[in-house]
Amino acid sequence: MESRSIVSEFLGTLLLVVFAVGSAVLASDAIGTLGIALAFGFTLLALAYALGPVSGCHVNPAVTLGVLLAKRIPLKTAVAYWIAQFFGGVAGAALLLLVAKQVPGIKTHGAFGSNGFGDRSAVHINTGGAFLAEVILTCLLVLVVLAVTHKVAAVGFAGLAIGLSLTVIHLVGIPLTGTSVNPARSLGPALFAGSPALTQLWLFLLAPLVGGALAAVVHRATHPDESANA
Repeated sequence: MESRSIVSEFLGTLLLVVFAVGSAVLASDAIGTLGIALAFGFTLLALAYALGPVSGCHVNPAVTLGVLLAKRIPLKTAVAYWIAQFFGGVAGAALLLLVAKQVPGIKTHGAFGSNGFGDRSAVHINTGGAFLAEVILTCLLVLVVLAVTHKVAAVGFAGLAIGLSLTVIHLVGIPLTGTSVNPARSLGPALFAGSPALTQLWLFLLAPLVGGALAAVVHRATHPDESANA
């Protein structure tokens, strides 16, 4: 494990929050749900090609968990990635806050791109529904990541598949929970959104990890066993 891989995970998660979550905070009225979904998908697509050769471009603790359970990285690397991702998410949210503070009319307390259920959901989904939705959506994302980065996958198309899947996931998930599928993406904005977001944060930390673990189980059933790369 090289230090540049850790820096890559920190920087990638930071940029995902600044640009993708930033689209919801700064431009939601102009671009709508479709625009936000595309912002997430395109940002991850670009990061996958830019940072994938360095660290694998997980930029998501749930993805890292899935990769760990698939025995592609050692626990030491996974822990280092998790630390970098969470710090990157918080740093990205702080940078986004600085930008948002300069824009008249932008509220930086309350929503701020955070996730929610109940009265913080556009469709008022309940706790159980939100948990299930996040598990299923994250499972799809991590399953796609594991499949297209598998040794028998077509070379050169991984970033495209991952970016498109994240776009579809957001089209479905934004009305439900705002779409987390990434604990690091949820933590940063919630810290600056205030108590309502922080009260519900547990779900968006736990459910994506369950989804990532489930994806590893499904992947093992559908693809040949792999030995660890490290």
